[in-house]
Amino acid sequence: MPAAALKPLPTQSTSKRTVPLDLPYEPVEKCPLPPGRPRDWYVTHNRRLKAMRLAIALLDSGVYGPDQARDEKIRSTAQLIGVHPPSGTTCHMVRALMRYAR
Repeated sequence: MPAAALKPLPTQSTSKRTVPLDLPYEPVEKCPLPPGRPRDWYVTHNRRLKAMRLAIALLDSGVYGPDQARDEKIRSTAQLIGVHPPSGTTCHMVRALMRYAR
């Protein structure tokens, strides 16, 4: 039997028994951002976090491609999850995250 046939597919679990999930989910405790950085760094950092949250919410709602994620859809998802409406730059970043996640 060839060695490639013994290797599990990336979608197959290699676990012999089920792993219990920790429920209910609790977010990780937030720590303060490092002081002394330029203001631009904080703006970019928070924009990336917001874009990641929105990309995850869109994927959970069934929007799997960047072509399906129009600005209106991203902004309505932001309202749904309780985030301030994103700017055009953040919407562009959400689509980029969805594009490169493939």
